Amino acid sequence: MIEYIIFGASYAFAAVVQPGPLQVFLISRVTTVGWKRTLPAVFAPLIVDVPIAFLILTVLHQVAGGFEHILRGAGGVVLFYFAYKTYLSWRHSKIEPLSGEIDSSSSLLQAMAVNAFNPNPYIGWSLVLGPMVLEAWTSRPLDAVALLVSFYSILILGTAAFVLLVGTTSFLSPAVRRSLILISAFALAGLGFFSLYAAFGL
Repeated sequence: MIEYIIFGASYAFAAVVQPGPLQVFLISRVTTVGWKRTLPAVFAPLIVDVPIAFLILTVLHQVAGGFEHILRGAGGVVLFYFAYKTYLSWRHSKIEPLSGEIDSSSSLLQAMAVNAFNPNPYIGWSLVLGPMVLEAWTSRPLDAVALLVSFYSILILGTAAFVLLVGTTSFLSPAVRRSLILISAFALAGLGFFSLYAAFGL
């Protein structure tokens, strides 16, 4: 069981520190609405991965290989949409207060949308987690459970630590925060362009 726990924790740590659409989105949310309103978004991977895991383990291996390209294209559109919203926030200086009522549903739902159209969970479950979970389940179901618990525990805690770390921007001046918002908008747009390029070779 120990080897499965170590594997799950190590793979989760790699997912947390690897730059990607979700990390960029979290940065843009923290610099716009603060870390408290962004923190619920760390549960997005866990929620979105449930149907992804079911899809991978039952259907994905039987469909055409072009599915990944379609997914990347749709993800590019979603990333461009969030880049546009972030840009509008910068342009109109609509920086929400970093205190007050926490709008948890907004950050969580938007993070779920970003993750749902991110090919990384699909690829990860298809090539890494899926086969490992099946192998563990075949030998002993408890090993598969230990693998999943270790993976998602580190993934959620690591992402929460990332949000808290980025949340130190709340102590910066409004001018610096506006600059970070603009940088986040360009980063989201860049990731969107990269997703479209990878999907269709634009």
